[in-house]
Amino acid sequence: MPLPIPDSQFPIPGPKRIALVAGEFSGDLLGAGLILALRERWPDAVFAGVGGPRMVAAGLEAWHSADELAVMGLVEVLRHLPRLLALRRDVRRRVLAFRPDVFVGIDAPDFNFGLERKLKNAGIRTVHYVSPSIWAWRAKRARTIGASADRVLCLFPFEPAIYAEHGVDARFVGHPLADEFPLDPVQSEARAKLAIPDDVPVLAILPGSRVGEVRRLGADFAGAVRLLQQRLPDLRVLAPMANAKCRDAFAAVVGTQAGIQLLDGRAHEAMIASDAVLLASGTAALEAMLAKRPMVVAYRLAALTYRIVTGLGMLETHRYALPNVLAGRDLVPELMQDDCTPEALAEALLPSLQDRRAPMSLLAEYRHLHVALRQDASRSAAAAIADLVGTDAR
Repeated sequence: MPLPIPDSQFPIPGPKRIALVAGEFSGDLLGAGLILALRERWPDAVFAGVGGPRMVAAGLEAWHSADELAVMGLVEVLRHLPRLLALRRDVRRRVLAFRPDVFVGIDAPDFNFGLERKLKNAGIRTVHYVSPSIWAWRAKRARTIGASADRVLCLFPFEPAIYAEHGVDARFVGHPLADEFPLDPVQSEARAKLAIPDDVPVLAILPGSRVGEVRRLGADFAGAVRLLQQRLPDLRVLAPMANAKCRDAFAAVVGTQAGIQLLDGRAHEAMIASDAVLLASGTAALEAMLAKRPMVVAYRLAALTYRIVTGLGMLETHRYALPNVLAGRDLVPELMQDDCTPEALAEALLPSLQDRRAPMSLLAEYRHLHVALRQDASRSAAAAIADLVGTDAR
């Protein structure tokens, strides 16, 4: 039965009430850090909404799991649309009954923007945490986003200026991952934790944090490993998996292929321990940059999704990997769609695995970008939310 929608105005007296909706693994990480930072300001605050295990551990009362939102691609979203719409209606009813001081949508733009718009129209303050890639997908969407969110919290320093052109309140808060990684990671320490000797080449492979990504990229990644093993017989390959479903999907692809060590999580350790990283385009590319490792970035959309996106001219960038976008130039190789083949991936990775010394110019650029993103992001985001709410317990 739908929850009743109270007639009284928002918010209600008493402890601060914060509703949050996060999608998938990365949103759960961001949401957990944000909850802890908000609790520093409002110790008795109540948090409820949609999140993953880390947000629940931080104090979220979870109405649904973040995994339920983990759908990517135009075709894939259409297939799940009835379920997602029903889920959004349920969350909206719950938020209205909860009567929060502020609603925070964390990433998951296809789900959250429609929800935020309805909540904003109902008088609830709304914040969207993590700007979608408007620099890549139609910058004019910034105006539409402003109709949904009272404030947008951006992880990258170039994003607020794009929103300002459309009269949208956006704040750069930094990236939590930049706070998490040391500026100068020590490879030998990471190898010791993983019981890997210092004198062997190591490749880390991360085929994605969604099952669909793993299925589309897994065979190419495994094929690249086989080719590299022919050239480098002592190569060690680490494959940290984002979750159990991704592990099962990748194991089904690689089968009994020798020389690939599957890990449950531990992606940061695996990256720092490696000499090169092969990864799916996305947050993992930022993580490899913060780990200060050479990388090759790959991606493949579902064939129909790719034809729709390119046919409609929806892309407005020729760079996809976050290190390249942040630097404004090509720092790392990008192999997308038909260019993503085992042969091309192996060829691009081989020099870093043979030399095993990252170029000093690359490391200097990585470090410069790392410092720029290091803003104590969770606390910065909490401060921006508290400012919007208008009262602060400290």
